[in-house]
Amino acid sequence: MKYLSTRDRSVRLDAAEAIEMGLSRDGGLLTPCEIPQIDEAFLNSLVHVRYQERAAKVMALYLTDYTEAELLTFAENAYGPEKFDTDAVAPVRTLHETTHCLELWHGPTSAFKDMALQMLPQLLSAALRKTGEDKTVCILVATSGDTGKAAMEGFADVPQTKIMVFYPKDGVSRVQETQMVTQDGENVGVCAVVGNFDDAQAGVKRIFSDAAIRETLAQRGYFLSSANSINWGRILPQVVYYISAYCDLVRDGRIVMGDKVNFCVPTGNFGDILAAYYAKRMGLPVGKLICASNCNDVLTDFLRTGVYDRNRPFHTTMSPSMDILISSNLERLLFDLSGENDAEVRRYMDALAQSGRYEVSDAIKKALAEQYWGGFCDEAGTTAAIAKYYKDYGYLIDTHTAVAASVMEQYRAASGDKTPTVFVSTASPYKFCDSVLTAIGQTPAGDGVELLDQLHDVTGTAVPRRLAALKGKARRFDLTCEKPGMDGVVLDFLK
Repeated sequence: MKYLSTRDRSVRLDAAEAIEMGLSRDGGLLTPCEIPQIDEAFLNSLVHVRYQERAAKVMALYLTDYTEAELLTFAENAYGPEKFDTDAVAPVRTLHETTHCLELWHGPTSAFKDMALQMLPQLLSAALRKTGEDKTVCILVATSGDTGKAAMEGFADVPQTKIMVFYPKDGVSRVQETQMVTQDGENVGVCAVVGNFDDAQAGVKRIFSDAAIRETLAQRGYFLSSANSINWGRILPQVVYYISAYCDLVRDGRIVMGDKVNFCVPTGNFGDILAAYYAKRMGLPVGKLICASNCNDVLTDFLRTGVYDRNRPFHTTMSPSMDILISSNLERLLFDLSGENDAEVRRYMDALAQSGRYEVSDAIKKALAEQYWGGFCDEAGTTAAIAKYYKDYGYLIDTHTAVAASVMEQYRAASGDKTPTVFVSTASPYKFCDSVLTAIGQTPAGDGVELLDQLHDVTGTAVPRRLAALKGKARRFDLTCEKPGMDGVVLDFLK
């Protein structure tokens, strides 16, 4: 299986090279040259096996220069009991006969990013061996809240790696910030950026594309790669959990093999719902992909009109991991829906860079309407969804999951679609204690990690052990920079 750039189809890389590089040098995203197909026999073979085995079998379809035995070892390391608090790894909770919730927050940082970022360091370390690379890889990460901690947790003290994380100052929750600035590891660095996530992400992409910086770092014995979802090694492990969820529903008698399900995914950077799209393209019986946004509703408008326009107010919300106006992974979808037309994709991305806006072709608009439904949920709706699910089901959800639950219900009301639906839960409610407490009628007695005990006392739900361990942990990082200063931070980090 070869990988090509969304902006240059002539690029041809092996999987290990694509994972090692992260982002194509032309600014495009590296994407498999074909989508492997699965059938009911393949799905049936996964129904009664563990998550680790499912992961190895699905990833082996794409990573043909890795062996399935290698991938199974990586999956055992990534998803074992010392990392995840449930043997199911990504359990499906049934709330109603046609409503299910896929919980993706049982890993070490209590967020869905663990599903990929416990796997990526192992894929990358193996890639360095396979390609004979002797330089140290520096992982650059822009985070809207969860990716940064999950990436540092995955890469902390991994040989031949260093990792620098940039997050928007005052743009993440207090618990998320505490997780990052207290991170252990001799090879990690953290810096707050004055601005929002889009600023941090643009800065990272700019550094990747700067030939002078790459040359300077090469002279120092480093090369750059990414742990953001622009790296294919982030997207592929996410494809696994949609296939796994389907197999769980079959195993538990909730659906019959071949029945269609819908997935409703809260997303900002479009990576999580893109993974669901790839699962559907592979042959997973999926009906509608429901894209759930918060007040930063650029994706909702795009899916409804075919016009992507980031020229709008940026809102800081209680679901900060979705506070994004430039959804990088949309580029991979456009590449696929355009028939892998790299020139067309370049036109869209150039227009986005120059004017902040582009409009896709009628053919892509038609495909979007067939595959997707977009909706958004404002702050009041997010609070109401948390309260509703706690009252009606005794089920405590975080702010991002609440956006998905609300948009799922909007879709059902608008369409009348009664297809069984899985909405995706991307973080533990304990990462957003203040908003969750307020939503269920409590007054937060403080801020940040001190609210963990209050939420536990009120609800009786378990506090994730690694979040509980944050209390009293010393802050290691206090660096802040302006947007143009990100280059200097990286160069100083890699002196």
